[in-house]
Order: sequence, then C-alpha cells, then structure tokens
Amino acid sequence: MKTLDQIAAELEGYDPQALSAADVQAFLSRLVTPVQDAVERLLFEALGRVLAEDVISPFDVPPHDNSAMDGYAFDGQQLKADAALELQVVGTALAGTAWQGSVQAGQCVKIMTGAIMPPGADTVVPQEFVKRLPSDTADEGSRIGIPPGLLRAGDNRRLRGEDLMQGQPALRKGELITPARLGLAASLGLKTLPCWRPLRVAYFSTGDEILSLGEAPREGAVYDSNRYTVFGMLSRLGCQVIDLGVVRDDPALLEAAFTRAAAEADAIITSGGVSVGEADFTKTMMKKLGDVAFWRIAMRPGRPMAVGRILATKSASTPGTTGAISYKKNSNTHGAILFGLPGNPVAVMVTFLAFVRPALLQMMGASAAPAPLLKARSSEAIRKKPGRTEYQRGWVATAADGSLVVKTTGSQGSGVLRSMAEANGLMVLHHAQGNVAVGDEVDVMMFDGAI
Repeated sequence: MKTLDQIAAELEGYDPQALSAADVQAFLSRLVTPVQDAVERLLFEALGRVLAEDVISPFDVPPHDNSAMDGYAFDGQQLKADAALELQVVGTALAGTAWQGSVQAGQCVKIMTGAIMPPGADTVVPQEFVKRLPSDTADEGSRIGIPPGLLRAGDNRRLRGEDLMQGQPALRKGELITPARLGLAASLGLKTLPCWRPLRVAYFSTGDEILSLGEAPREGAVYDSNRYTVFGMLSRLGCQVIDLGVVRDDPALLEAAFTRAAAEADAIITSGGVSVGEADFTKTMMKKLGDVAFWRIAMRPGRPMAVGRILATKSASTPGTTGAISYKKNSNTHGAILFGLPGNPVAVMVTFLAFVRPALLQMMGASAAPAPLLKARSSEAIRKKPGRTEYQRGWVATAADGSLVVKTTGSQGSGVLRSMAEANGLMVLHHAQGNVAVGDEVDVMMFDGAI
C-alpha cells in the first residue's frame, strides 16, 4: 500500500497548498482501491449495486425470429415495386405459441407482436396498412392487399439473437445495476446477480457550534444540516451509512469517533475542523491516527480539505465487545479512507460531488465513466478569475429554440443552502476559464440521481 507521499510523488507539480480540482481527482484515483467482497443478491436487492463479474447470456435473445408488430407475416420475396400483392390469410400466430404449419406462396398468417415467425415467412406488414379484399370463402377478411412500394423483404422482423447471442456478455463487471439492467437480467431468467458488497461509510460532523436536531437554539450555534445532506448523497449512491452524529471539539471524543469509524467503515467523511484558524483538535487527531494530507484547493466553494487513511489493527477482545481496537500509524492491516470536508453546507456538497462521489464509486468497483457535463448558454454575466475552478449553483432549462440555458440560483456564498436546494445542477467554470458573458456556453454537472 502506497503512502500519501508516494502517491504525491507520482503527480507532476504536486503542491498541497495550491492544488487544482484536476490534481485532487488524479490523487484520489490513485489512493482508493475497490472492495473485494462479492455476494449473490436477489434481483429486488441488486438495484444500485455494482456487478462483481460479467453476466453471460444463457441463450439467444430473442430465442426465435419474431414479429415486431401486429400485422400479417409472409414471404417478402413476392413483393414487387410496381404492383400490389394479394395474399390469402391461412391462420393466426399468437405470442407465446408457435403456429403449426408453413406459409406458401400467395399466403400469409395474421400475427401478433412477439409471435414466432412461421416457416416460410420473413416479412410483416402492419395491419393498418393492408386492404381487406373480397373473398371466395365465407370468412370475411381472409384476403388482403398490400400496396406497392410499402415494404422491403425482411421488414418488421426481429432476428433470433439480434439482441444477445448465447455465450455473449449481457452485463459487464463494474456496471451499476440500473432498472434497465435489472430488467435485462430478469429477461434472461436470472434470479440473482453477483454484486460487490455495499460500501460502508461512516460520517460525523465536528464542532462545538453544531446543534443536533431537538437541541434548544443557542447564540452562535447552528443546526447540523451537513449530516443530512451527506446521508442523502451516500444513500443515493447505495452506501451503507454509519451515522456517528455530532462530535464535539474534545480529543477523547474525536479519538473515539475515529476509532469506531476506522473499525467499522471502508471510508470516513467528516465536515468541519480542516480550515486554517479552526480549533486543531480534529486535524491533530487525524494526524495521530493515520496518514493524512491537508490541502488548499484552488476552487470555490470548498477550498480546505483533508484526505488520507485512518489506519488500525484489531487487538484482543474486551468483555462485552466484538474486539478492542488499537491504532498504529501507517499500519496496513485495517483502516478507512478519510475525506475531511469543509464545514460550510454548500462546500460540503460541492466537494462531495466533485471529489468524494467519484472516489466512492471507484471503491464500490464501478467502472463506468462519470456522467458527461452538459453544455448550456449562460443567461447572465458571471465574474470569474482564472486559476481556480468555480462551481456555481444553477438552474438549467430549455429555451424557446430548443437549446439549453442556465442561470444562477441567487447568492453563491458557501453557507447559502437555499440556493443549492433551488438548483438542478452546478455550472463548472474550469481552472483556466475567465469571465462568462451572456450567451457563452458553460459546462453543467446535473444533480439528478446524485442529490
């Protein structure tokens, strides 16, 4: 396991006091490693999990050539570009059962969507395009006419195996199991899927000024919103959240919280206690119990951040517990990745979305690339200095011409949570980018599925 210094040495121009957002993302991608514990989960329990191995199709999908719509199946080689085709209806093919017989020249079979194509038929004409013709028999509508130039041979037929061939990977290791992928697995008759276990993430807020819900208001104190926004984002990600509440600025309480978190979790998230000038109990305890770096990131909001490992080994058991925990700095036998986030509510959410969420997805074993940034035209001018990445809260909408436009949702202060609640995405103004004029295109990170 590499130390933080070894990881930093791999990054060109690494400076913990002047890191770009891209530097942080590159560092974290080298720091975290995926979980290795896999478990078979029932389909209803697999949604949002990550596949631990490829899923191979046990048969061709579809298993037979079948009709793509309600209509009439016939041999398409009889079609002529300059003449209508008249056919005798000789039966009906229903979905779920094979029609007995074969279709001869001059004949067709009425067929339902999904029904197996009868032998001798390779083309389907939609029922709304045919003309019923007078018949010599008592069966009304037993002859149909197909106008010229309407179809080509093979139209409206789904081929056997055109979706999946037997033995072909249907789902890939590292994919998040979405509703569509859940349905695909069910269509293959699978009852379970091999998934990596949920990531265990411990979270607590720090600071004497933080009030838990239910406590009486007091001068200079604020209610803890971070605990709930982080819980929401972790839950959306499918993590198992270990809520450790609010931890006061007391060395013994902080050590106990980090001790428990490192013993129970794969990752630890804290808010507060990492800024310059704050009480240094939190930073001191992070350094005591692990290998931790403190950063000043060239971004707004969310400049201060800590990252590293809280490392531990398990010792002899203690009566009434599952085992006492002792800590050895730089031990690699047990531990958790640490994300020490700023204390301001918006800064917590922005740093989580920009850095923590991608790192946790990597730890979950997910291999999918991040969602692409959207392009939208700014409906207002925005002042921006090159040399830092800014994340502006915005609302994306569709203009009258069909293009996407975005505007800010008010004050961009890092403590203004209302403007985050009213946004549906973040305008990402990149490190080298300058002022934005009305009508300029900007990148947008959308919230849907994340917040």
